[in-house]
Amino acid sequence: MKKQIWSVVVVCAVLSGCASGVKLDDIPVEDKAATSAGAGTAAGSGAGVAVQGIGAGQGGAQTGIPTVTVDAKVAGQGPVGVAHVVFFDYDSFVIRAEARPVIASHAQFLQANKQRKVSLEGHTDDRGGREYNLALGQKRADAVRQALSLLGVPESQLEAVSFGKEKLLSEGGSDIDQAKNRRVEIRY
Repeated sequence: MKKQIWSVVVVCAVLSGCASGVKLDDIPVEDKAATSAGAGTAAGSGAGVAVQGIGAGQGGAQTGIPTVTVDAKVAGQGPVGVAHVVFFDYDSFVIRAEARPVIASHAQFLQANKQRKVSLEGHTDDRGGREYNLALGQKRADAVRQALSLLGVPESQLEAVSFGKEKLLSEGGSDIDQAKNRRVEIRY
């Protein structure tokens, strides 16, 4: 009888040690895409990508998030002239309206190139704990994966991973630096 009690206690201890305190589903998430102005634009051959529309207007007056310019060097991979980065609002995994055409272009490319696979890498800024940011980065990558899937891309071509705050694009503490880090990178 004592052995059974101890084995139940050990199992409970192990399971409680594995439990995560991260509760992303309890976080109120707003779709701020309706208030964002601007649209993502891509430069030339796909080597450099200038993404505008992170904030609304000059300095992001409406959402409080400044406009961001990112150089994503992915020449020769994926659709030409299309951004390879999808940005997110703070503490959100909702895909913004300006990212929808980018995702649609990647979906068309993947449907036309069935042999190609894509890795969707979710990232966060450096605020918050490591475990929380890994979970949020995964939710962001999964949101883009689900959008591509709904547009007809087979799941076998998609992989969603999270780096959380481990691979910051910009290490500064300003709003612009933080906004650059809240992203999903689409890598072929």
